[in-house]
Parts: sequence; structure tokens; C-alpha cells
Amino acid sequence: MIRLAAAFLALLLGGPAIAQSTHSLELLRGENTGINPRYLLQDPNGRALTNEDFRGRFQLIAFGYTYCPDVCPTTLVEMAEILKTLGDKAAQVQAIFITVDPERDTAQTLKTYTEFFDPRILGLTGSPALVRRAADNFKIRYAKVREPGSAPDRYAVDHSAGMILLGPSGEFVKKFAFSTPVTEISTQIGALLNSH
Repeated sequence: MIRLAAAFLALLLGGPAIAQSTHSLELLRGENTGINPRYLLQDPNGRALTNEDFRGRFQLIAFGYTYCPDVCPTTLVEMAEILKTLGDKAAQVQAIFITVDPERDTAQTLKTYTEFFDPRILGLTGSPALVRRAADNFKIRYAKVREPGSAPDRYAVDHSAGMILLGPSGEFVKKFAFSTPVTEISTQIGALLNSH
């Protein structure tokens, strides 16, 4: 148990010992908090996609919406920076942005929005029911917030922030809190890529 805790601490600190370990995914899986890493959504071309479509690659997933004033743009800037930092290894990671506002975030709106940050970030949407199911599976909470007397299409969406990493078999690996430094996320993902 002490060895497991020490190895996990080494990973958090970006230590070289864990970067060489083939057990790094197993170490991180201990953080699972009931996340069921499954979704059925639509890509910008209207094609149905599931978590199974990216087998063999890691998935770095964030939930948000295009009208978000600060958290979502910051997250996508960070996601783009992570891909840039990973260099050629970024080909082994699919970055995904799932809307929590499917009524306003059409597939084309998401495509334009995510491509602004990095064309490798894939925006996914779906019916309100499918989006809700995906969010529930990932333990993401969200709710519309309206000012009294505002128009029906004028609202914000209060939602969970951060990024979730899935492994190459589609399994939950880790959730990165919103304030986690990009260098730390990049180091951890890079270590996992090196071990596979």
C-alpha cells in the first residue's frame, strides 16, 4: 500500500520512475469515483459517435458550452496547449469538448468554436436526453440559470469544470481539476503515452 501511494505521488510530481512503469494506468484507476466513461453523441457532420470509436487512443474530455464566458474558453486554451506540448504524441490523444447546451450549440456552432482553439479538438452534441446521459455517466452536473424576466434563449449554464482522461481501452483514468496547471497535465499524459 505504501509502495502504491509512493508511486502515485511520483506520478503526480512527474517523477521519471512512474513514466517508465507499465502499471501507471492501474495506479490512476484507483481514483475512479463512479464515473461510467460512456457516451453516444454526434460529431459536427451529424455522425453518431461513442466512446468506443476512439479505441487505441486516449481521450481528453471537457464538458461546457459555446456561450460560456470564461471557464470553457480557458479550458479549451489549456486543452490546445496540452496537445501542442505533447508534440507528435498528441496523435495518440483525442481531445473532445461535449456541450451541456445542446439547444443552442448546434454541430456547426461547436465545430467553429472548437476549431478556433485547435482543429484537433472535436465538438460533440446530441439530443438533450443523450447529453444529459453522457454528463450523468461522467458525474458532470449542469443546470440552466436565467435572470428573472429574461428571454427564453437568454441563459447561462452552471456546470462542472475540469478535464477527464480516458485510456486507450475507453476506461476512466483520471479527472483533472479546473485549476490543474497545463504543465502538470501534459507531464502526466506524456508519462502514460510513454508507457504504452
